[in-house]
Amino acid sequence: MGKIVLAMFVSLDGVVENPGWSMPYWSDDISAFKAEESAECTALLLGRVTYEGFAKAWPESKDEGAEHMNNLVKYVPTNTLDQPEWNATFLKGDVIEQIRQLREEQNLLIYGSTVLADSLIKHNLIDEYRLLIYPVVIGEGQRLFHPGTTATLKLVETRTMSTGVAMLKYQRIEQAAE
Repeated sequence: MGKIVLAMFVSLDGVVENPGWSMPYWSDDISAFKAEESAECTALLLGRVTYEGFAKAWPESKDEGAEHMNNLVKYVPTNTLDQPEWNATFLKGDVIEQIRQLREEQNLLIYGSTVLADSLIKHNLIDEYRLLIYPVVIGEGQRLFHPGTTATLKLVETRTMSTGVAMLKYQRIEQAAE
C-alpha cells in the first residue's frame, strides 16, 4: 500500500497561501529535504490551480529537481480542464474513490493545493504531513486547516533548517474505517 503525503510551506500563523514569503529562507538544507521528499513519491496529486501554475513554471525550469518533477505522473482532480499536459491525468467523477485506489498502488505527494488537501483531510486520506514552518507572521490568507477540520496526528520527526525554518513531520493516527 502506498501513502499520501501533504507537503506545505506554512507561516507561524498558519497561512499557506502564495508562499513567496518563503523565498528569503531558502537554503541548501531545505533544497536537500525537498529533493529527498520528491524522490520518495511515485506521482504528484495536485489541485487544479497548483497544477496550472506548476505546468507553466516547471517545464522551462533549470532548477536541479526540474527533470524529476517534469517526469513524474501528475493526477489532477478537475471539472474544468479537458486537455491534460505535462504528464498529467485528470480525475473526474468520484475523485475520492479514484484517489483511494491510486493510494493503494502509489506514494502520492501533494504540494500546495489547499482545497484538495482540505477534502482529503476530511476523508481521512492524508497519511503524512510534512510542514515547513517559516518564522514569519503573514496576518491573513488561506490556512491549511479550515474551520471544522479535525485530524489526530503523531509527531514523528523534526528538523531545524539553517535559516530558522522548522520541519515538522506528522503521521495520521488511524481513526475509524475510511
